[in-house]
Amino acid sequence: MEFITFEQQDFVGIITINRPKALNALNSSVLEELDQTLDQVDLSNTRCLILTGAGDKSFVAGADIGEMSTLTKAEGEAFGKKGNDVFRKLETFPIPVIAAINGFALGGGCEIAMSCDIRICSDNAVFGQPEVGLGITPGFGGTQRLARTVGVGMAKQMIYTGRNIKSDEAFRIGLVNAVYPQEELMDAAKKLASTISMNAPIAVRNCKKAINDGLQVDMDAAIVIEEKLFGDCFETEDQKAGMGNFLEKDKEKKLKVVPFQNK
Repeated sequence: MEFITFEQQDFVGIITINRPKALNALNSSVLEELDQTLDQVDLSNTRCLILTGAGDKSFVAGADIGEMSTLTKAEGEAFGKKGNDVFRKLETFPIPVIAAINGFALGGGCEIAMSCDIRICSDNAVFGQPEVGLGITPGFGGTQRLARTVGVGMAKQMIYTGRNIKSDEAFRIGLVNAVYPQEELMDAAKKLASTISMNAPIAVRNCKKAINDGLQVDMDAAIVIEEKLFGDCFETEDQKAGMGNFLEKDKEKKLKVVPFQNK
């Protein structure tokens, strides 16, 4: 891998887009390496992923304009599909993915962040969909995920104006879950990932699938999805151990209670 690094820390995998001289911009090679990296994640030993960018200036500054500038209509559509396929794989990845956004998250950077389950950022982060200024539309899911994340009106405003927003506004509109000083960002991401990874992995995976799949259908169909995934958790070792531990602790608490006695 030339542009992607992967590090395993206990049950947490850390994927870093490592192209700092180009502010981690996404070209075809980066997308292909990210696709391959996701395929190689050991799901038997990994319960949560963190996605970040190398350096302290940029998470992902966008898609590579140099590569896009000479594309034909057909090539542009194919490039959009390549990005969308990888981002969709990230969005539907079986385990949770946390975006640790350090600096610029513009265009494709904002789009890849929105493909993650949870977004946290540093206080120097900048978000935007500036594509209209380049004569194109967002092409890696921005017109779809931004509206679903921050609401239609705010998404249209950001996309139509091409205006960037800073971390505090991103937090205010719900684009990110939390903002941290830059030096604390990765520790916060690792702590969050560790907390997630300590919970029952089958249950966490089923929660992600229930939320993602349920959002695509009406409520009547959504609760059927939940029922099936709820039922799927039973008879697993996770369920037996989790409920067994709860009942044992509850039993111990009851044994410690001193009955009230009338004098």
